[in-house]
Amino acid sequence: MHNENAMPQMLFTFNPDQFWQRIRLIIREELLFEEKTDSSKLAYETPGLLYKPIYKIAEVCELFQVTRQTVYDWVRVGKLKRYKVRSSVFFLKDEIWQLFREEYKEKETY
Repeated sequence: MHNENAMPQMLFTFNPDQFWQRIRLIIREELLFEEKTDSSKLAYETPGLLYKPIYKIAEVCELFQVTRQTVYDWVRVGKLKRYKVRSSVFFLKDEIWQLFREEYKEKETY
C-alpha cells in the first residue's frame, strides 16, 4: 500500500527543522562571502541582512512600482522566473536585477 502523503524518510542525525536551519545558515554564509569578494554586485539592503538573495512578490512589486498582476504577466511571458517553495513564490536576486537593468535600458531608449 502506497501512501501519497507520506514524507520521504531523511537519514540525518538531527530533525528536519534543524537540517533546514543549517542549510539556510550555510547558504547565507556562502552568499555573504561571495558578496564580500565581488564588490561590483548590487546589494538590496534589508534591515538585519547584508545581502538579500531572494525576493517575495511584494518586494518585486515595490522595486519596479508595478502590480502583482504585472509580475505574474512577466512570469507568464518568460521575462522573470518564479520559484515556489510550498505555497510561497520567490524570485532570485540576480534575475530581478537583470530584469531591472533591461527595463532601465528600455526606458533610456524612449
